Amino acid sequence: MNLRNLMVMAAIILSGAFARAEVKAETVEYKDGKTILEGFLAYDEAIKGPRPAVIIVHQWMGLTDHEKNSARMLAEKGYVVLAADIYGKGKRPGNQTEAGKLAGEYKGNTKLFREREKAAFEFLKKNKNVDAKHIVIMGYCFGGTGALEAARSGLPVVGAVSVHGGLASGKPEEAKNIKGKVLVLHGAIDPYVPTTEVEGFMKEMNDAKVDYQFIAYSGAVHAFTQKEAGNDPSKGAAYNEAAARRSWQALLTFLDEVAPVSVKK
Repeated sequence: MNLRNLMVMAAIILSGAFARAEVKAETVEYKDGKTILEGFLAYDEAIKGPRPAVIIVHQWMGLTDHEKNSARMLAEKGYVVLAADIYGKGKRPGNQTEAGKLAGEYKGNTKLFREREKAAFEFLKKNKNVDAKHIVIMGYCFGGTGALEAARSGLPVVGAVSVHGGLASGKPEEAKNIKGKVLVLHGAIDPYVPTTEVEGFMKEMNDAKVDYQFIAYSGAVHAFTQKEAGNDPSKGAAYNEAAARRSWQALLTFLDEVAPVSVKK
């Protein structure tokens, strides 16, 4: 290959590199009443004008690298992403016992849980880069439960996504408040979400005539997207590479349906 061809190839490679997402990620503070919340915001600085946005609600250990990595990857796709904080600034469980206790406070107080999610929504929709009419809320485990609760509260999101989250509702009639579409990505043998809960969820959605999708991944238990969960399904929570990969693709397909990004750089 001569020098000229090498230079042309190098230019093509470099142009491709510069065309990639220029993701900016930063810690942000916002409030629910007097409570300071500390979230993580990611977006592509090269994209011009308002675009769809995604709220990510964390699992029971609080806001971790798992949610931050998802935020960065979605930002690369063109979304403005807020990995929200439910617990409050400085409140991060040190172990699973502490996480269970803290998460339990919100599962037992749905009103507060929903208020924290609404605070994230209100903060995000004010961002100049956000198309406030196309915001999706999603979450992992505890956060998946939260995403569904936010939708049941009537939060004006175009989509709600639960990734290996709890599905039960204390007030199934509230499903009539859901304004957007719903996607559930579920571990088919998740011991923490029994068949009766799955059936109850589907009845709830069907009765309210919600536009929903329910995808179950064979061999997957709870927390199947989280490598931190280990690889032993017998413990009830474990990473499953196939389910993690497939669920991410299902999420992207859903986002492209309810909140497609038209990239302008």
